[in-house]
Amino acid sequence: MNLETLASLSQIIGTVTIVGGTVFGLIQLWELKKQRRNAVAGDLMRTFMDADLAQAITLIRALPDGVSAEELRNAGPETERAAVLICTTFETMGLLVYQRIAPFSLVMELAGGITVVMWHKLGPWLTQIRKEQSQPSWAEWFQWLAQQCQRHKNSGAPAYEMHADWTP
Repeated sequence: MNLETLASLSQIIGTVTIVGGTVFGLIQLWELKKQRRNAVAGDLMRTFMDADLAQAITLIRALPDGVSAEELRNAGPETERAAVLICTTFETMGLLVYQRIAPFSLVMELAGGITVVMWHKLGPWLTQIRKEQSQPSWAEWFQWLAQQCQRHKNSGAPAYEMHADWTP
């Protein structure tokens, strides 16, 4: 084997190594993205399994749509705490969606409906809080998420009807 053949062989081996490393790296990135998505999904599910959030949603769900700040405050401090908990929970979720950390489709399936319902209940109260505190950005990502969910809401049948024929 002469020097020219060895040089050609080493170039081939180097090229194969670089291509193989690139493919391996891309596969690893794909796996990392998949793991991150699964971790976010798990965290979101745990959020909705929280007893405090369930209690807060129960309290706010009983209120009329568009409840005023005065009406909400008259319902008691527990109800106002529930409203704040809902706002901060959906605020975080909205920011995670916007930053593309949590996939919108996942959030939409998991919490799209309840996000819109809670916004319809709390929107005027939030507007009043923003004015009182001169803080127009308070719960901004909650509002943004609710608007996105409303805009992309599936007008078709609910999941239990749409996927009735699904099999594992």
